[in-house]
Amino acid sequence: MGRWLVQNSPANRVPSHGTVSFASSYAIDFVPVDAQGRTAPVTARTLTRPEPPGRFPGFGRALLSPVHGIVIGAHGVEPDHPAYRGVPSIGYALTQRRRAEAGWVALAGNHVLIENAGIVIALCHLQQGSLTVRTGQWVQVGDVLGRCGNSGNSTEPHVHVQAVDNRNLDSAKAVQIAFRGTLPRNGQVVTAALQR
Repeated sequence: MGRWLVQNSPANRVPSHGTVSFASSYAIDFVPVDAQGRTAPVTARTLTRPEPPGRFPGFGRALLSPVHGIVIGAHGVEPDHPAYRGVPSIGYALTQRRRAEAGWVALAGNHVLIENAGIVIALCHLQQGSLTVRTGQWVQVGDVLGRCGNSGNSTEPHVHVQAVDNRNLDSAKAVQIAFRGTLPRNGQVVTAALQR
């Protein structure tokens, strides 16, 4: 729900996240923003220290299902870590290889996987303890899945969305996605509202 800034969109480049690893070629990120289209303000402290995720406007914002389908994965126990902007982001970036070597879950953090017609939609970086669905549950468009968090490979609270062609994330291939028939571009602010 609410306003989201688009980042790492495949409308701007493929692979969208700079790698084909983990079937992320067409993944897209949505950063929650306030009514003016801004995330947490940048201060002198921002440039020198990690920030608590609760300082960001969308931390804890409800995340709704974008598709009908069956929940085939629901993982919600990973801690939300501080946000890293400015100089702290350099140190955090240096630890990315370790997370990648640990596998998909280490990168995704808390997540929900929904299967629809053989395609699996992954929604990642959710808030610890916020999942409202469980494996085996049928969900419809607009059902609350959990809340926006900062778990896994995330520098600030946001939601990572990607689609893959099968349940085995280690061998899955990326699938192109669209939102109401279009694909938003980097820098665009989109408004998500319940439309059943």
